[in-house]
Amino acid sequence: MKFRTKIHYIFKLKRFNLKFILVLISVLLLYSCRKLEDFPVEPYIEFVSITKIDNGTAVDDKAILKFFFTDGDGDIGLSQSDTLPPFDTSSVYYYNFFIDYFEKQNGVFKKIDLPLTQNARIPVLNTSTANKALKGHIEVEVFINNILSQYDTIKFQFKICDRALNMSNIAQTDEIIVKKQ
Repeated sequence: MKFRTKIHYIFKLKRFNLKFILVLISVLLLYSCRKLEDFPVEPYIEFVSITKIDNGTAVDDKAILKFFFTDGDGDIGLSQSDTLPPFDTSSVYYYNFFIDYFEKQNGVFKKIDLPLTQNARIPVLNTSTANKALKGHIEVEVFINNILSQYDTIKFQFKICDRALNMSNIAQTDEIIVKKQ
């Protein structure tokens, strides 16, 4: 009786191992068939939304600009220590998010140079040492109320730059009506 139980046990163990190996091979095959995304090394961006931040007053001040991006080699972002050329403070590449402010004046949008820049530094997104394609959404806080102006309709144009200094396309927000005083 013991001999028969032992044979039965060995048979069940072999069946379990065979099932386990088949499941493992199936998972590996499915994972290897997964298509890796392939994007150009130049970043690509698309406007998604702009959402005003309620500051508790009847006057608009700031908003969150959200955009979609792709980058084929995943080198978007600057760390705080990226301050040597070409990312030093005297370089245009100190920033990697560039934004222009436009006001609708007499029915035509006009670019306005604000006293302070709204350009920003997007932090490093790919913390891996391997280059790999990235896609996702980025949100940036922006000022929407030019208090030196009477005009209440604005829009933004923006672009990003990766660490290899590849510039993205230019994206643009919809018109934004700003509640003034």
